[in-house]
Amino acid sequence: MVLRRLLRKRWVLGVVFALSLIYFLTSTLKQEERTFGDRTLLELRDSDHHIRWKVRFNLGNSSRPAAQCRNSIQGKALLTDELGYVCERKDLLVNGCCNVNAPNSQQYICKSCLANGCCSIYEYCVSCCLQPDKRALLERFLNQAAKGFKNLFTAVEDHFELCLAKCRTSSQSVQHENTYRNSQAKYCYGESPPELLPV
Repeated sequence: MVLRRLLRKRWVLGVVFALSLIYFLTSTLKQEERTFGDRTLLELRDSDHHIRWKVRFNLGNSSRPAAQCRNSIQGKALLTDELGYVCERKDLLVNGCCNVNAPNSQQYICKSCLANGCCSIYEYCVSCCLQPDKRALLERFLNQAAKGFKNLFTAVEDHFELCLAKCRTSSQSVQHENTYRNSQAKYCYGESPPELLPV
């Protein structure tokens, strides 16, 4: 009963309202500071972020166990290592590198790739993208990419990772979100999307 009478008084309601307003404003400002801090951290990382364009070693078919290669991993039949070699899965060495002495291993191969940088086979796209002369093209892409797209590439540390990410199918490769623009050349490292083929 006493509590009811107290809550009916205007000054008590005013104090409750003021405290609620203060709580709301402080929590909103704290959230804004966190968001601004995250944005600032992302911008700082973006401006300081540099791609390593050369791989750590250039041993080709290294028999040294210390020389480890990363590779494209997911291919059923083919793989691309970070030196740009494409090989059959059976020709992959224990250290992750392609065996360059295998008859089918080739470096910087652009088989199945069109002039616009779109390829029908993912591993050939990555290998072709790793060619040293593609660096200017990739730098142009990184400099001209939309802000949201650029944020996607902040995790990329070097040329190999950039080519792995760039060659994956993207929204540029599809039309109406459900069909490929060119189902024969859907893996692209180039600046322009695949040509739109009539269905």
